[in-house]
Amino acid sequence: MRFRIEVGLRPELADPEGEAVAARMAAIGLPRPVRVRTSRVYTFEDGLSAAEAERLARELLADRVTEVWAVGRPLYEACPRARSIEVARRPGVMDPAAGSIREALADMGISAGEIHTSKRYLIEADLDCGQIALLGRKILANESIEEMFVDREPPPRRPPPAVPFRRVEVPVRGLDGVALLDLSRRMQLSLNLEEMRAIRDYFRDIGREPTDVELETLAQTWSEHCVHKTMKGRILLKDPAGNRLGEVDNLLRSTIAAATARIGKRWCWSVFRDNAGVIEFDGETGVTFKVETHNHPSAIEPYGGAGTGVGGVIRDTLGVGLGARPIAGTDVFCFGLPDMPQESVPPGCLHPRRILDGVVSGVRDYGNRMGIPTVNGAILFDEAYTGNPLVFCGSIGILPRKFLAKAAAPGDLIVAIGGRTGRDGIHGATFSSDLLGEDSERVSSGAVQIGNPIEEKRVLDALLRARDEELYHCVTDCGAGGFSSAVGEMGADIGAEVDLEKAPLKYEGLTYSEIWISEAQERMVLAVPEHKLDRLREICRAEGVEMTVIGRFASHGQLVLRYRGVEVGRLEMSFLHEGLPKFAREAVIVPPADRPWSPPPALDPARALTGLLSSWDICSKEWVIRQYDHEVQGRTAVKPLVGAADDGPSDAAVLTPALGSRRGVAIACGICPHYSRLDPYMMALNAVDECIRNLVSVGADPERIALLDNFAWGDPGRPETLGALVRAAEGCRDAAIAFGTPFISGKDSLNNEYRVGGQSRAIPHTLLISGIGIVHDVASCVTMDLKRPGDLLYLVGFTREEFGGSALARMLGARDGLVP
Repeated sequence: MRFRIEVGLRPELADPEGEAVAARMAAIGLPRPVRVRTSRVYTFEDGLSAAEAERLARELLADRVTEVWAVGRPLYEACPRARSIEVARRPGVMDPAAGSIREALADMGISAGEIHTSKRYLIEADLDCGQIALLGRKILANESIEEMFVDREPPPRRPPPAVPFRRVEVPVRGLDGVALLDLSRRMQLSLNLEEMRAIRDYFRDIGREPTDVELETLAQTWSEHCVHKTMKGRILLKDPAGNRLGEVDNLLRSTIAAATARIGKRWCWSVFRDNAGVIEFDGETGVTFKVETHNHPSAIEPYGGAGTGVGGVIRDTLGVGLGARPIAGTDVFCFGLPDMPQESVPPGCLHPRRILDGVVSGVRDYGNRMGIPTVNGAILFDEAYTGNPLVFCGSIGILPRKFLAKAAAPGDLIVAIGGRTGRDGIHGATFSSDLLGEDSERVSSGAVQIGNPIEEKRVLDALLRARDEELYHCVTDCGAGGFSSAVGEMGADIGAEVDLEKAPLKYEGLTYSEIWISEAQERMVLAVPEHKLDRLREICRAEGVEMTVIGRFASHGQLVLRYRGVEVGRLEMSFLHEGLPKFAREAVIVPPADRPWSPPPALDPARALTGLLSSWDICSKEWVIRQYDHEVQGRTAVKPLVGAADDGPSDAAVLTPALGSRRGVAIACGICPHYSRLDPYMMALNAVDECIRNLVSVGADPERIALLDNFAWGDPGRPETLGALVRAAEGCRDAAIAFGTPFISGKDSLNNEYRVGGQSRAIPHTLLISGIGIVHDVASCVTMDLKRPGDLLYLVGFTREEFGGSALARMLGARDGLVP
């Protein structure tokens, strides 16, 4: 029998969430309601008795001190003009709360069928149909993952029917260039003509047509997101007049990696070859650091996109070496202006304020629920980020040196642990490698993943227990590309065979291709010797983690995919990982303009100061920082907020990775995208310099600092955009060499543009530099706040006519100037 259990605050208590909805309604021009009451709805499609439903409401779902509940009827009595709006996840979208309830039912000895959760809003206001639609679209629901029901309940839901198995071949051998590009577009492969021709020629040579899953595998592996083909390709340099300036072969290797090699620090244990960079901490232990981006998903679904960005970079930490323990996180956000008029927001975009609130909440909930402190970050604003926000998520971990090396061996079992596979996250890697547009929410909504931090915490605990008992040879996370990337990378040098029907599914109805490329969250893949499988299963069972053998690593150098005993894919590992064609792109190097700018002599200093302090970039971010737990795990020696009232931003955070030791690590960042419009090379120098100054200011040893780069750029197919990327990379190289600070990891995120009305709006060229430095004694750390009256302030260095890109120049509308 179907039961709906509704839970909400007692009628006599204020409803803060409802009050926030009312305020936001007024802010977008809707009638301010008399009252808004919110409630949670839990729907059990079958399997429960009336007594069991009442018991669940009383013992599991409601707080009996502050909440009331109703079974099978509405919780609140509605006045005649009140409208009921219920928001539920679309079919097939991950519902973490439902999964947690199912586990709790098992602990209570109760079994149930399908479970769904939703949110109900009872709004007392005179609203017409158009206003209700606006309310849902702008405030209550995200159409990419949710649907809205007005004055009615969501209809009963059933799991999708099983899909009849059919091996699908895709004819490519006879296609010309136009048809190949059309195929790439229709299948959302995001591959260019040269790449499609390479695939066509490969299958011509072996004398057959590819299957759909083979094309999907190549697209994931060759995506910009996964292989960074722009940074590793050939670039022809020209000046604005078209004169050739030279050529770069592999920009990453010739700049950032070259600087690290030249600096040659022996305390760099692992650079640019694993899921994170690793530096020495105390001889026996290393510290890991990785920063990822989750921009495109956060533009479509801010909460889920940002949350899974955090989850993904934490899994990068779990996947470095044989598994590092995450001890802290960082976040840096770039948004459009939160007070932008609604009519100025481009079609298809969420309002910047909604993106800001969703991203901040997504990062907060994921890190806090996993018990991992968020200790450092920054927030920047520019109108150009409106359609394409930037979300940088970082993770710091600790790793015993003996667990640094890893490699799968032929004969090892391919074991998946963690969450089940669903349709969420399909085409995430290729989606992140393309431009956003007015139809991205509709076309690419399936690329958005929904995370479950509680599941990932269980995976973390199980994985580290298994690591300490040396139960596996290799591990990596199921990130972009899902099993396709994870198994493909682990078996790149040896080969692998996978039986796709063995992968645990969230629901029926997935094709073999969807199982293979889904980026559903909270999954890790391990290479396990067969004789250690039983012990691994015991640990997973004890930690409540699902574990499944989906295949075996081989020695034949091929990737073989089967489904229900039928071979659906076979690719040479050499072609998969080395067959990507190299093609040259043109970059135009535009010299910076030499046009100084200084504030006008008549500028009123008091008015200028108040204007600056109220600007979005400079105003206090304490309201964001306080949402994050930066005390959990007890390792934070210097915190994100300092001063007598703990309300001022810290230059950097300092952690004590080894509890009880006085040795620490400092974490900081540098970012100044407003400089990039004037001089991307100087922007890079300034970002590196800012990061290092922040680290040294709290006590980091300048001889023991390592850096990470994250480039967020527009379309590299535009020569001036690629030229700016080249200059910024050269700036990173020169700064690193000058300071003696090696780069240990990085990530680029290209194609951050938004198409609207036939035109593309690019973000500012944005470079985030993150840094980690050794603090020999945390007792010597210094914070930036003034300690007592009478303390002296010293200005060290020279002030020049370098106001270009400054907050003052932007406030006064100046476009020129020299960058510091």
